[in-house]
Amino acid sequence: MSHTPHELIEEFPNQTEALHRLKQENAHFAKLCDSYHEVNRAIHRAETNIEPVAETVETQMRRERMVLKDEIAQMLSAA
Repeated sequence: MSHTPHELIEEFPNQTEALHRLKQENAHFAKLCDSYHEVNRAIHRAETNIEPVAETVETQMRRERMVLKDEIAQMLSAA
């Protein structure tokens, strides 16, 4: 399998411990991370033409990923 860019560990390299801890302790945070990973992988599949989608769909998925990442970042900084 090819490398999927934008993984959360890569996006927040200095907060890996907090990522793991919050996933274990906070169900909402864990769901956000799961949703982020689902969208991120769908974007990767679209970008690599494994599962091509319309440009508007890909743009919407990128926006969704950005919103999820922002919420994850807020929760990490509050932790």
